[in-house]
Amino acid sequence: MAEDQISTSDEQESSDELYERFQFNADKGQEPYRIDKFLMNRIEGATRNKLQRAINAGLVLVNGKEVKQNYKIKAFDQIIVYSDLSPESTDIVPEKMPLNIHFEDDDLIIINKPPGMVVHPGSGNYNGTLLNGISFYLKEKNPAIDEETLPRFGLVHRIDKNTSGLLVLAKSDKAMRLLAKQFYDHTVKRQYIALVWGDIEQDEGTIIAHVGRNQRFRKLFEAYPEGDHGKEAIT
Repeated sequence: MAEDQISTSDEQESSDELYERFQFNADKGQEPYRIDKFLMNRIEGATRNKLQRAINAGLVLVNGKEVKQNYKIKAFDQIIVYSDLSPESTDIVPEKMPLNIHFEDDDLIIINKPPGMVVHPGSGNYNGTLLNGISFYLKEKNPAIDEETLPRFGLVHRIDKNTSGLLVLAKSDKAMRLLAKQFYDHTVKRQYIALVWGDIEQDEGTIIAHVGRNQRFRKLFEAYPEGDHGKEAIT
């Protein structure tokens, strides 16, 4: 599945290693053409939105360098598309495990994820993840459920491995579409609690920056206040 192959995982534990998924070489007659449209024509099933997110996350390199989503491909450009999910990481094997279920009805389930647990299989984490446990739990209730009837077993958002908190998962295709739209439209309000050490001058405020991969050490993320790289993040 192309969309899985160009995944832009938000979790740090899944971004420790990058895997090359696609490589393209523009021929000598290539006219200037936006990179997102160029890749859409060459990666089956890929959407423009998904590709733009991958570009902004630094997973698409042209001639060895990151580019912006409006970059125009030219003759002899070499394009490499990476993913932070290994080829083995897409299968979700059901595993029995204790789940701290905060709420559940016919449409959704809310789980309190403990710190130290990875949300979904990824690089170096092929089992013991929350989705391994969720898939077991849901299939015990309804053996007909699988990733075709309920993609990613209802996962619509994620939190980092070392972060604890509530995760909302859909239990039907309709609920998944509605929840995914709410997260995409940013109509869902999320609140985090963090411990801060030091002498903070202000009691409250807003941090606006662009978060992206370090351009030299690609396993690391950092904030770019100028906004010339990465994805906008408002905290």
